[in-house]
Amino acid sequence: MKMLKRVQGIVLAMSAIIGMMGCSSQNHKDKEMLPPLPAQSFANSTKSIQLHSIKSTRRPVKPTKFHLKGVSEDKQVEGASRQGMHRAVEADSREAIAGQSLSSRRQPVRGIYVSGWVAGSKHRLDRLIQLVDKTDLNAMVIDVKNDYGQLTYRSSLPAVKAIGADRHVAINDISGLICKLKAKNIYVIGRVVAFKDPLYAKQYPAMALQKRNGGVWHDVQGKAWLDPFQSQVRTYNIAIAEEAAAKGFDEIQFDYVRFPDNGGKVDREVRYYNPRGKSKAQMISTFLSSARHQLHVKGARVSADVFGLVTSSTNDMGIGQSWRSISGAVDVISPMTYPSHYSTGMYGVKQPDLSPYAIIHHAMADAQHRNAIMRQSGHASTAQVRPWLQSFTAKWVHPHQTYGAEQVNKQVQAARDQGIDEFLLWSSNCKYDYRSLF
Repeated sequence: MKMLKRVQGIVLAMSAIIGMMGCSSQNHKDKEMLPPLPAQSFANSTKSIQLHSIKSTRRPVKPTKFHLKGVSEDKQVEGASRQGMHRAVEADSREAIAGQSLSSRRQPVRGIYVSGWVAGSKHRLDRLIQLVDKTDLNAMVIDVKNDYGQLTYRSSLPAVKAIGADRHVAINDISGLICKLKAKNIYVIGRVVAFKDPLYAKQYPAMALQKRNGGVWHDVQGKAWLDPFQSQVRTYNIAIAEEAAAKGFDEIQFDYVRFPDNGGKVDREVRYYNPRGKSKAQMISTFLSSARHQLHVKGARVSADVFGLVTSSTNDMGIGQSWRSISGAVDVISPMTYPSHYSTGMYGVKQPDLSPYAIIHHAMADAQHRNAIMRQSGHASTAQVRPWLQSFTAKWVHPHQTYGAEQVNKQVQAARDQGIDEFLLWSSNCKYDYRSLF
């Protein structure tokens, strides 16, 4: 018994440390070299953009395997009571949302990224709620399925249970979390990493991208990707999104909703399961359109993260992300327009990281122009533009600057000057230096 209590004490201490660290344990694996994008003019170019030099700054926190056991019977009863209350709240929420027009909730969304581990830490989460209370921020993007293919909370989906994708949860009480945020009038967005899913690929290798000479293909980081052409893969991701919407998320945001970058090289190495001969862009659009149809029934909106250059590229960049195909398939499109990711000379800007206003202003002008062209050509609707803005310091870029409130606000102002009032702030360690612009 003494030994059991000792082990429990160690586990509790470690859990507390992890909760306080949040994303900061990987606080700059962001530092992995991120070579700049090649300078390129998009005016008349129809050539594919080579993305082999891009490495996302979105580095997830590696999940822990610690578990808390030995909870008292009183605590179990108390927990069951809370769960019953949350289920009732969920039912009422779903009923109310289903009868509510999606368009009636389209107020400007200004949010921050919150990892599953930070969302599951009361101390870290409360600090972020205080930030929202003091500023014009009103939304949080919270991990539902992360970059490892793991869900951040317990799921009731058999397909999730079958592979243990919810075995190591970061958020113990997802219903309570959503209730807490909504009580603060915070718009809650669930982030679902779609096709970068090494866990599902390990359990179902036939669903992963296959090498032409046999076996599962892996990217330069050794990670397997799912094949978006496989219907089972698409169904799995949509089911997770639907469950999240049913729990009360206002919006589902699909990230890594694409094929691997450096598309030309990947195409030479990979054999896709594509019996109908669809293009990559068509397949991504099909997935998002299907997800939107099913999630609207649940009362949730649908958004998609895309590479920043999608605002300006004339093709799908070899990854299946073209502005036309995605803007017509979702409610919100979120280009990841981090100034540090643009190379010298892009948009005529010599040092992009030092010129956040100029980069965002150009990117948003192109995004608005693309939507205008789509509407002129007969598209019934185009997605709301809500960019991801840089709220981290890219120390690997030379020269670079510290991104504090001033640099963030320059990006916000640039978007507003193009008629875009919505934005999301990305920081992998979930720490933000932000002050309201007005």
